[in-house]
Amino acid sequence: MAELPGPFLCGALLGFLCLSGLAVEVKVPTEPLSTPLGKTAQLTCTYSTSVGDSFALEWSFVQPGKPISESHPILYFTNGQLYPTGSKSKRVSLLQNPPTAGVATLKLTDAHPSDTGTYLCQVNNPPDFYTNGLGLINLTVLVPPSNPLCSQSGRTSVGGSTALRCSSSEGAPKPVYNWVRLGSFPTPSPGSMVQDEVSGQLILTNLSLTSSGTYRCVATNQMGSASCELTLSVTEPSQGRVAGALIGVLLVMLLLSVAAFCLIRFHKERGKKPKETYGGSDLREDAIAPGISEHTSMRADSSKGFLERPSSASTVTTTKSKLPMIV
Repeated sequence: MAELPGPFLCGALLGFLCLSGLAVEVKVPTEPLSTPLGKTAQLTCTYSTSVGDSFALEWSFVQPGKPISESHPILYFTNGQLYPTGSKSKRVSLLQNPPTAGVATLKLTDAHPSDTGTYLCQVNNPPDFYTNGLGLINLTVLVPPSNPLCSQSGRTSVGGSTALRCSSSEGAPKPVYNWVRLGSFPTPSPGSMVQDEVSGQLILTNLSLTSSGTYRCVATNQMGSASCELTLSVTEPSQGRVAGALIGVLLVMLLLSVAAFCLIRFHKERGKKPKETYGGSDLREDAIAPGISEHTSMRADSSKGFLERPSSASTVTTTKSKLPMIV
């Protein structure tokens, strides 16, 4: 008998097993799903297999941007029992329980923003082999934009440029931003206003006094909108210089005031110090020796470098006697 090739045998065996109903196949929607915040999401999953004692169903979840290998179970059915698990255990259930009729649809109530991600529906039924025993569903929880924050940077004087920014911390899908100027004003010249709806930035160039006013940013997605406002004041360049000079003068005056205060306090503290006194036993260099009067004290001649002693009572003097002359 001729030997059949290997691939032919595998194909024939696969066809036989499929006809016998021994293949596990899971079907899920191909399009991503979405549900509003706080509502119930229904994740459809069906399968085909011959349910037996070894039948097991597992639903698991993985956050956006992470690999499937990091998924963690949120609900599983085995041995005829249903076991919700994890942080979503109180909000997940099956549309049909037990899921033994080919329907394994998951219900998720009170949808949270953290529920956005990929859900895995997996059916295991040994000894059935797998053709497609795993289905992936991407779910997005729709969240309206939070109140955005408006900010401004740049030089707001005539001829300068400035950037107005707007951003919401929450919103799914990501909101788009649109800046509008409140009131009736002249239309800005072409190119002097550039807006980025994705980043929420509005760039104003070649500013003039008419650019002053109130600007509103509106963040919008399919769930709603929110806004914030910002007031822009454009000034003349000279006004900025005058303001800077005034601030400089005030700082100088403040420094002078502090210096004067410190000087006055120093003199007051110095005046409070007691004068230096001498005791009876203290020897002073400028004291007069006993027995010598002040007029007879020695005087220092700083220019000649020697001492001068004036005449005193103890000095011997020569007097001339008055004798008659004999002629």
